[in-house]
Amino acid sequence: YQRRVHGSLHLRNLVRLCRTAHAPAMSFLFSGNNSKTFKPKKNIPEGTNQYALKKYAEATLGSGNLRLAVVLPKGEDLDEWLAVNTVDFFNQINMLFGTITEFCTVQECPVMCAGPKYEYLWADGNTVKKPIKCSAPEYIDYLMTWVQSQLDDETLFPSKIGVPFPRNFQSVTKTILKRLFRVYAHIYHSHFAVVVNLGEEAHLNTSFKHFIYFIQEFDLVEKRELAPMQELIDRLCAKESAGAAAAPASAEGLPPS
Repeated sequence: YQRRVHGSLHLRNLVRLCRTAHAPAMSFLFSGNNSKTFKPKKNIPEGTNQYALKKYAEATLGSGNLRLAVVLPKGEDLDEWLAVNTVDFFNQINMLFGTITEFCTVQECPVMCAGPKYEYLWADGNTVKKPIKCSAPEYIDYLMTWVQSQLDDETLFPSKIGVPFPRNFQSVTKTILKRLFRVYAHIYHSHFAVVVNLGEEAHLNTSFKHFIYFIQEFDLVEKRELAPMQELIDRLCAKESAGAAAAPASAEGLPPS
């Protein structure tokens, strides 16, 4: 649940001065150990088509062409491609948030937001049916726990050969990606200075760009949900378009932006 609040959005001012004093990290998320994050999604079994797709995705990402890396491989099943990439984005965001958890505390981030204009309330429609206001670390704990439960559900994300995806699979995937986007948005708006100080900005930017290209390719997240990061998204796409215009040969075979 996204709630829009009064205030102006200034993505140009994302980099803020780091605060010198930080409260202890939330114990319910990291159990007092800042290096402990949610476990990665269980490995995709070798010999399955999803494993082959995972290896293909890794190879295309290694080429450095993110726009090409998100395109559905010829002849492959869309649901399997969505599943492989959704698991990968969960693992990426898990690791990225793990680098800044000691700075994202109830005291430092009492509200889950993406800048002064957007606040997120948590509800999963099951254990929490009515949207509740909570701190950023609490919200992200709820969110990542919920996503992990979806990914670990073999009826939703089957990993065995011959087991079909459910009819609601794409709907569930869209909800997962919509919610994972909010973690990116919070990191950029509230912790980008920390990310820069840690030397992780290139990793964050590449991961976010990959995520945006993927959701654009398959129209997985509504534009209004992307509003907190729209300025940066527009810059990423404009930069890519400018690069493609300057070197048209390198863009051969790519879908339009």
